Amino acid sequence: MSNLIRRDPFDDLLRGFFVRPVDFGGGVSEAPQMRVDVKEDNDAYEVHAELPGIRKEDIHVHIDGPVVSISAERKQEKEVKEGERVLRTERYFGKVSRSFQLGQEIDEARSSARFNDGVLELSLPKKAHEQARRLTID
Repeated sequence: MSNLIRRDPFDDLLRGFFVRPVDFGGGVSEAPQMRVDVKEDNDAYEVHAELPGIRKEDIHVHIDGPVVSISAERKQEKEVKEGERVLRTERYFGKVSRSFQLGQEIDEARSSARFNDGVLELSLPKKAHEQARRLTID
């Protein structure tokens, strides 16, 4: 008789309804991820980064050898008209950045960037491999 288990069928019914937490939208929104596509050919890398709603003046690209860093900032416009009130804001305002390492060093002098329709396009030529040099001994 010590193996009896007390079971409440009402408790089992409610257990399935509360598996996931409910989000009522009161929290702070997280920074969106910057979506990036990277393609490679024999001479260069091509990078496409999605940055919707960001002005090109607020985008910065830094190249350090094979490491590429992209940072951007979306600034909040504080335009509220008289008699108007904000009921809900879901858009993210703030900084977002992304860094990644490519397989070969980048030639910064020949690199170029374009920003069109919310997509940053980087053309990153590879640096030529330096040939090994043989030193002459005096």
